Amino acid sequence: MDRIPVTLLTGFLGSGKTTLLNRLVQQPEMANALVLINEFGEVGLDHLLVEHGQEDVVIEMSSGCLCCTIRGDLVDTLRDVYERFVGTGQRRIDRVIIETTGLADPAPIVHTFAADRHMLDHYQLDGMVTTVDARNGESTLDAHVEAVKQAAMADRLLLTKVDLVAPAILESLCTRLHAINPGAGIIRASFGDVSVSRLIGLGLFSADGKIGDVRRWLAEEQYIDHAKHHHHDDGICTHECVKDHDHHHHDVNRHDDEIRAFCFVIDDPVPDRVLTEWLDMLLSLMGPSMLRIKGILNVKGLETPVVIHGVQHVFHPLQQLDAWPDDDRRSRIVFITRAVERATIEETFRLFGEVAAIRAGKDHE
Repeated sequence: MDRIPVTLLTGFLGSGKTTLLNRLVQQPEMANALVLINEFGEVGLDHLLVEHGQEDVVIEMSSGCLCCTIRGDLVDTLRDVYERFVGTGQRRIDRVIIETTGLADPAPIVHTFAADRHMLDHYQLDGMVTTVDARNGESTLDAHVEAVKQAAMADRLLLTKVDLVAPAILESLCTRLHAINPGAGIIRASFGDVSVSRLIGLGLFSADGKIGDVRRWLAEEQYIDHAKHHHHDDGICTHECVKDHDHHHHDVNRHDDEIRAFCFVIDDPVPDRVLTEWLDMLLSLMGPSMLRIKGILNVKGLETPVVIHGVQHVFHPLQQLDAWPDDDRRSRIVFITRAVERATIEETFRLFGEVAAIRAGKDHE
């Protein structure tokens, strides 16, 4: 049975997650969706004003969407809903959207989908959407490191309340968000008016488990240091510019001043042992600072590439692709880190490569 794609909806307090959900659940594409709302969210959905009991209450909305508040463990809730509806054949569920609390660190939820056996068997994390209040976004990023982490880990950034701010303020925030997370396209919206289709299908795998557009997922070109940005006709703002943001004049106390986003390119095939030991070292010593790692790797001895995807100290299972997406056979790994410089990543990889060469030399003696 195909795994159900899951979209994680995060964003700081008051950033418009519930307003967005109220618009999304009425769209036809959500007819076979399950929406999970953390009990500690700011406001419940309009259609979810129900008595809180000891067990999860699952109600069907007028659009056909199933909605449920999470009052216990997320895994228990998803397991229960799956067994009650999908496992029995009672309902079809095409996708799941999980709204987190405004103060939530999204990493533990991502870890759940990478480590729990039931989650791996029945669900797949499709992507993370982070809402950012255009009016208060700058001050929120200044004051709360949680908001910076939410933006750094996102696959898509959704600017809300854009009708309430001047264009210059909006551009400044857009540039700042791109400096934090170059690979996440930015959508601008008012009153939660955005199509579901623009917030799903963000991951590497499609709903049927097939590999999607690897180049779109990796978005390595967005990490190239240029000095310009542009807006696509589809309303998604992408930048071909800011790898670092040291050239901006910012408050020295800003939380995102320590965020680094870059693409590490390795020309030659990587020995499996070097890759494994290097990544293990990075995650064990710097795991909390590794906000996001994703890449396509040329592993020595393999004809096709391997993709990696990690958040902090947990990696999703490695996946070997059926073919290379293009003629480029270099390994490319995108890093978004906190207080870990590109030079550290490159130097540690070089050292592990040298150790491997010494070992190989001794083996031939």
